Amino acid sequence: MPKSRNWLAGVALLAVSTAVAATDSPKGDGTADEWYKAGADAIAERAAAPINKGRAKNVILFVGDGMGISTITAGRILEGQMRGDPGEENKLSFEKFPYTALVKTYNVDAQVPDSAGTASALNTGIKTRIGAINTLPGQEIGVCKGSLEGAPKTLAMYAEEAGLSTGIVTTTRLSHATPAAVYAHAAERDWEADANLPDEAKANGCPDIAVQMVGSLGGNGLEVALGGGRRNYVPEAKGGRRLDGRDLTEEWVKDRADARFVTSLEELKSVDPAKTKHLLGFFNDSDMNFEADRTTEPSLADMTEAAIRQLSTNKKGYYLMVEGARIDHAHHGGNAYRALHDVVALSAAVKRASELVDLKDTLILVTADHSHVFTIAGYPSRGNPIFGLSEFHGEPDLDEEGRPYTTLGYYTGPGAVQGDRPTLTPEEVLNPNFRQQALVHTRSETHGGEDVALFAAGPRSYLASGSLEQNAVFHLMRYALDLKAKR
Repeated sequence: MPKSRNWLAGVALLAVSTAVAATDSPKGDGTADEWYKAGADAIAERAAAPINKGRAKNVILFVGDGMGISTITAGRILEGQMRGDPGEENKLSFEKFPYTALVKTYNVDAQVPDSAGTASALNTGIKTRIGAINTLPGQEIGVCKGSLEGAPKTLAMYAEEAGLSTGIVTTTRLSHATPAAVYAHAAERDWEADANLPDEAKANGCPDIAVQMVGSLGGNGLEVALGGGRRNYVPEAKGGRRLDGRDLTEEWVKDRADARFVTSLEELKSVDPAKTKHLLGFFNDSDMNFEADRTTEPSLADMTEAAIRQLSTNKKGYYLMVEGARIDHAHHGGNAYRALHDVVALSAAVKRASELVDLKDTLILVTADHSHVFTIAGYPSRGNPIFGLSEFHGEPDLDEEGRPYTTLGYYTGPGAVQGDRPTLTPEEVLNPNFRQQALVHTRSETHGGEDVALFAAGPRSYLASGSLEQNAVFHLMRYALDLKAKR
């Protein structure tokens, strides 16, 4: 470490916010008085913030798939820099929420979890094994027999039974692990279509995940489902993967009153919630595009708005899960550019939702299912381009061989270099397709096992505090809605 920067090696203190943080920090160096006042105002706002102990009519759960703490930090900086600011002082929309907690993400059999086990904890109130969707903790992975016996009900199932509406929005396949945890049970997360079912699962009556989405949740089924993955819902004759010949998109419309099926942004915008009771939208045969590559597809904010407007027609209320899924996919590819742009898209969706609902009766939670081995390193100056080489006032940070390195990197991933590491250039690292360097060479970058954050606003959001097991988030939502949800 350069001697001139020894002062940077101090101990960092983690402050967990428990009230609305609306005060802006100075964008430049600021004065002592400006920093002092900003800090004092932040505490005064927290002290004056009212506590809403009322019942929630609606709950919206946002899940940034793979959006760990370091990803939030880097995404915050990117969003600020996209506006021409230094970035560090910026707040993503949900960072302005009044309550925050840390959430422990491990699965019952895995120190570092996956999306199936973590999403199951969020939606059922119990933890399960890695790779399983809403099964009991002791259920063997990939074995159908016994997996449906005593399987936990999801929050959406309880909500439907109580007369609430339910919906899912995602930028991945609607049959993928996180959205599937809202409505399905599967001993193996890969059982997305019937083509994926092994003979044992077929013999013991386990349905594939896609077919469960068009089934009932205990009420009249999902009112809204928007995302990608059409291929798992249509037969091979129509370019899909189903072997049973069923077109589940047609069944959705046929079996539901006033149902609408859409495949484009224009069609989505044309939906009249007053004339529609069930809304299904597929905007890609597989995953939807990364935000950085999106052209004609609806944004996450567009889909979130459509879902809220549709679900709000139910005067009893609703439960909506919204997933910014492709944060995770970009991280797996070692590509911070696309991961962070999807964080910004999630922030925009949360902002849109906050503007559409009344936080007096709507609880909004924002969290992640798990983290990634994503790091922010070096000693870059404030305002240094987040995707750039780490530089302090024009002086590059160098490794022991005298080579520059980027601020962002991964512990594992495809960006690891075998043999001598090349000297990076500013132009190379700012390319959207650049894979950040990694220490351990793996085909796909791996998840991280550290805690993730939970941000909350609205009725009973004060319960999001301290350190929580991930399955407790279900119970927070259940309590906020006053749902009778007992095993």
